[in-house]
Amino acid sequence: MAPGQMISVRVTPKASRNVILYSEDGLRAYVTTVPENGKATAAVQTLLARWLGVPKSRLVLARGATHRDKVFRLE
Repeated sequence: MAPGQMISVRVTPKASRNVILYSEDGLRAYVTTVPENGKATAAVQTLLARWLGVPKSRLVLARGATHRDKVFRLE
């Protein structure tokens, strides 16, 4: 993936397991963390970085800090 690329993810917190699924609707992230104080966002960032095979420091939240639909920018 190229630097500057935007990655949209729909998040489902309080799921039964941590997983990222790709469908025709785009990426969906299911995390077991609760959506409070940015915990679910941090869990999605870690999970997405592992899924992409990049360090999590290269993923920056561009939009959606308090929403289910998040956009990360790859640095």
